[in-house]
Amino acid sequence: MSETEGVTATPVWEKRFRAGRVGLPEWAEEAPQRCVVEATVGGVLEVHSFDAGTGALHRLTDRPEGTSSATIDPAGEFVWWFDDTAGDEYGVWRRQPFGSAPGEGVEDPLGLPPAYPAGLALGRSGLVVVGSQDDEYGTRIDVVADGATRRVYEHREDAWAGDLSPDERFLAIAHSEHGDSRHPDLRVLDLTDGSVVAELSDGSGKGVSPLGFSPVRGDARLLVEHERAGRPELLVLDLLTGREVPIALGVPGEVAGAEWLRDATGLVVLVDHEARTLAHRVDFATGGVQRIGPATGTVGGATTRPDGDVWLSWSSSARPWVVGNLAGEVLLRAPGEPAPPSVEVRDVWVEGEGGRVHALLRLPADTTSTGGPLPLVVEVHGGPTAHDADSFRPYCATWVDEGFAVVQVNYRGSTGYGSAWRDAIEARVGHVELADVAAVADHLVAIGVADPARLVLAGASWGGFLTLLGLGTQPERWALGLAGVPVADYVAAYEDEMEGLKAFDRSLFGGSPEQVPEKYADSSPITYVDAVRAPVLVLAGRNDPRCPIRQIDNYLGRLDARGAVHEVYRYDAGHGSLLDDERVRQMRVELDFVRRHLP
Repeated sequence: MSETEGVTATPVWEKRFRAGRVGLPEWAEEAPQRCVVEATVGGVLEVHSFDAGTGALHRLTDRPEGTSSATIDPAGEFVWWFDDTAGDEYGVWRRQPFGSAPGEGVEDPLGLPPAYPAGLALGRSGLVVVGSQDDEYGTRIDVVADGATRRVYEHREDAWAGDLSPDERFLAIAHSEHGDSRHPDLRVLDLTDGSVVAELSDGSGKGVSPLGFSPVRGDARLLVEHERAGRPELLVLDLLTGREVPIALGVPGEVAGAEWLRDATGLVVLVDHEARTLAHRVDFATGGVQRIGPATGTVGGATTRPDGDVWLSWSSSARPWVVGNLAGEVLLRAPGEPAPPSVEVRDVWVEGEGGRVHALLRLPADTTSTGGPLPLVVEVHGGPTAHDADSFRPYCATWVDEGFAVVQVNYRGSTGYGSAWRDAIEARVGHVELADVAAVADHLVAIGVADPARLVLAGASWGGFLTLLGLGTQPERWALGLAGVPVADYVAAYEDEMEGLKAFDRSLFGGSPEQVPEKYADSSPITYVDAVRAPVLVLAGRNDPRCPIRQIDNYLGRLDARGAVHEVYRYDAGHGSLLDDERVRQMRVELDFVRRHLP
C-alpha cells in the first residue's frame, strides 16, 4: 500500500478554516518595535508579542478557549488581555510582561470585581482608565493609579471609556444618559479636578463619539466622529478653545475609522463605500485627501507609524487577509499554510421597498455546466450595525465549493450606506431587513441564478435572529434555515443578555419589553414559530451572553411540541468560538444538515 492510500485528503474548505490567522499589530507609543497581536497557534487564537524589528512572534496566552482582546502599554513593558470564562465575556483585565512565556508573570493589577468590559485606556505614567458594565449598576469608569482607585463616572445607561490624552489630563467618554445607546453623546473630563471640559450632543438620532486624542503631548485636540450630515464624518475638537474643525474628505461613503498621524499633522481615515473599505491620508496643512494602500477589497484596520508609514490589514472575497505596509510588503505572516483562495464577488443592486438594496453575489467558478439555476445560500450578516464586505470569508467560500450560489445582503440596518439606511429598521425591527432580503432573493430567482425550491436562509447572531424570523414570517420562501447563536425569544433574551445589549434593545424598540411589549412580540421569532415549515438547524453557545441559551431552548421547545423538523448543535463557548476545530465542526454540521434536507 502506498503512503497516500487510504488517507482522506483535507477538503479545500477545511484548509481555509484551519489556515493561520493574524491580526493587525498594535504597537507601544514609546517603544514602536514592540507590538501585541492576536494570531492562531495550534488552531487556537491567542495573544502574542511581536517584535517588528526582528519579526519574532511570541505567544503570551494559552487558554483552552483562546484569547481575543488585548492591548499594550505605552512603554511596551506589559501586554494587557481580558480574562473571561469560556467565552462569557465577563471577567477581569490581566497584565503580563512583554515577551514572557504563557502564564509567566500574569497578574490582576486593578483588583476590580469581574464585569463586562467597557473600554480600557493606559497612560504613560502607569495610570489606567477602565470601564466596567454589569446589571447591578450599569456602567462605571474608574481611574487606577499608584494602587488607588477613583471612580470618575457611573450611570445606569450604557457608556464606555474612549481615550486618554497623552498627558493624562483629559478623558473622553461616550455615553447614552439620554437613553439611546445607538446614538451616543460625548463628554470630556479633566482628571485633575473631575470637571467637565466639553459636552457634544447632536440631538435625537445623531451620534457623536470620541476616536482619539492627538498623540502629541500638550496638544489638546480630540478627533470626533459625528453624523450631522446623515452619515459618519469627522471633526477635530480643540478642548482649550472649544473650536470645532470639520474634516471634509470629498470622497463617497462614510467614515469607518480614523487615526492621527504621529506628528498630528493629519489623519489616516478608513471609508466604507459600497461594501469596500479603502484608506485615505488627510493633510491638515493643505486640506488634501489622498487614497493610500489597496484600491479595492477591504482594509480591515490601519495604524500609523512614527516614520510616516502605515500598516494595514487587507483582504478581498478571493484573497485571504494579509498584514502589510504602503509599499505592499507583507509585514507579518500567520503561522502555517496560507488559506486557499476563493472567487470574486459580483455586485447586485435591487430595488426594494425602502430604496436600492446592495448585495454581494458569489458563484462557483464554472456555472456553465450546472444545467440550470443554482441552490442559493442567503447569508445574512449580524450586527445589525455592520455590513457584508468584499472580504475573505471561509464560510461563504465553502458553500461556493459545494456548488451553491451565495448572496450577502446589506439590508436596511447595515452600515456604510448612511444613517437613514442604518436606522430604518426602527420602523419594524426584523421585518424591514427581511423585506430587503426577500427582494434580493426574488431578483436572483427571476434572472435564473437561483432555484426557488432550494433557497437556504442562514446567518449568525442578528443574522440568526433574522433567519428564524424569516422562516416564520416568510414560510413559503425558504427551503431550509441555518441559525447560529440567534435571538429566538426576544423577551427571554432581553431578560438574560448582558447589560450593554439591554440598552441597545431599549434604544432600538423605544423601551423595554415591559414598556413596549407589542413591539417585542411583533419582532420575536417565537411569535411565528408555529408557521415554520422548513427544516431548521440551530447552533448555540452554552456561555453566550449576547444570545443566551435559555431563550433558544424556549424556541426549540415549541418546535418539539409540534414535531417540526429541526436539529440543534450546542458547543461550550460563548458568541462564537476561537478554536479552529470547533469552527470546522460547526461547518461540517451545517453541510451535513443541508445535504440531508435540501430537495
